[in-house]
Amino acid sequence: MVMISIAKLLLVICGLVVLLFMGRETSNRNPLNGLFTPIAVVVAFFAFATSLLWTVAPQAEALGALAKYGKLVMMVLMVVIIRDRREAIVALGVFVLAQTLLVMSSWLLFAQLPVPWASSHLALTEYAVFSSYLDQGIMGAVLAGICWHLRQLAPGRFGSQLAIFVALMALANVLFVLSGRTAHVVAIALVSLAIMWELPKKYRPVIVVLPFLLAMGMFFTSTKVRDRLTLVQTEVQLYSSREAPATSSGIRLNLWRTAIDSMRLTPLAGAGVGSWSPVFNQLQRQRNSAHVDINSNGNPHQEYLLWGVQLGVPGILLFLGLLVSIWRDTVKMEKPYRHAAQSTLAALAISCLFNSSIYDAQIGDFFCILLGLLLALGLKAPPNQPAVPPQFKQLA
Repeated sequence: MVMISIAKLLLVICGLVVLLFMGRETSNRNPLNGLFTPIAVVVAFFAFATSLLWTVAPQAEALGALAKYGKLVMMVLMVVIIRDRREAIVALGVFVLAQTLLVMSSWLLFAQLPVPWASSHLALTEYAVFSSYLDQGIMGAVLAGICWHLRQLAPGRFGSQLAIFVALMALANVLFVLSGRTAHVVAIALVSLAIMWELPKKYRPVIVVLPFLLAMGMFFTSTKVRDRLTLVQTEVQLYSSREAPATSSGIRLNLWRTAIDSMRLTPLAGAGVGSWSPVFNQLQRQRNSAHVDINSNGNPHQEYLLWGVQLGVPGILLFLGLLVSIWRDTVKMEKPYRHAAQSTLAALAISCLFNSSIYDAQIGDFFCILLGLLLALGLKAPPNQPAVPPQFKQLA
C-alpha cells in the first residue's frame, strides 16, 4: 500500500507538470478535448467535496473518504501523460506483465510451491498472492479479456498465441483455483461478451442466454463455481428464513437493506461523504441496542448504494453517468481497443454490484489505472500520425 500511494503521488505530480507545460505550448492540442470521462470525474469529485458541508461523518473520516475517490483522477491523468499509442502499448504491456506474474504466482501456490513474495494471509489456503482472492479473481478475469482482445499487439512471432495462453491461464485460475464468486460472475460475463463480439451480428442476440449456458456448464465442471453458487443459495435462504446475517451473503443483504433505509431518510442530498459507518451504526442501534459499532470508512459492499448513501439518489445517477461517460469515450475507438476497454468497464460495473470496487483501495486502483491506460491506447494516434476523427472510424 505504501508503494501504491507513492506511485499515485508521483503520477499526480507528473500529470500536473504535463498540464502546466501544455498550457504554455499553444501548439499542443489538449488530449482531453471531446472526452466525456474527465467531465464526469470532475463533477463526481466536486459533488463529494461539496457534501463535506453536510456530512454526518467526523471530519477526518470524511476527508479520508474523499481522498479515496481521488483515484478517479488517475484515469484522466493517464490520457494526459501518455503522448501516443506506442507509449500506451508499452505502459499497458508492463501492466499486463505484472498481472501475469500475479496469476503465475497463484498457480505456483496452488501447486504447493514456495512463493517468497506472497504476503497475503490467504496465500496458502486460497492462493491469493497479495490481497484477497476476491480482488485477485476479478483482476485475473479482466486480464484474460485484455489478453484476448489485444492479442495482436503482443510482440514476437508467437506473441498472439502467447497472449491467448495467458488469457486461458488467467481464466482457469479464476474458475478452478480461486473462490471469489464475484470473479466467477465477471469471468462468465467477459467470456460471453468475447463470444458475442466474435459472432456475426445476426447471431449476437444469443448473448441473452449465453451467460446462463456458461454458468450451467461451469456449475457441472468446476467444483469451485458449484460450491460457491450452492453456498449463495444456502446463505440467502438462511437470511430469508431466520434473519441471520452471519454469512457472507447474509451480511451483504443486511448492509444493502440498511443502505436503502439510509437513502429513504436523505434521498436528495445523502448523508455526505464518508457517512456510511456513522449512518450504519445509528440505524443498527435503533434495531438492536447491543449493536457493536463497525470501524470508520466502512462500506456496504455495493458501490451504487454507497454513492446513494453519501449523495442520495443523485449519487447513484452520478455513478451511472460516470460509467456511461467512459463507455461513450470507448465508442470512438477502433474495434480491438474498444472491446478491451468495454469488457473492463463491464467488469467494473458488475463488480460494483457486489463490492465497493471504486472505494476499495487495491481493486479501485486497478480499475482506474487500467481504464486510463485503455482510454489512452484507444484514443491516441500512433507516433507522428494525427488522430483519426471519430466520424471516420469504422465501428464493428
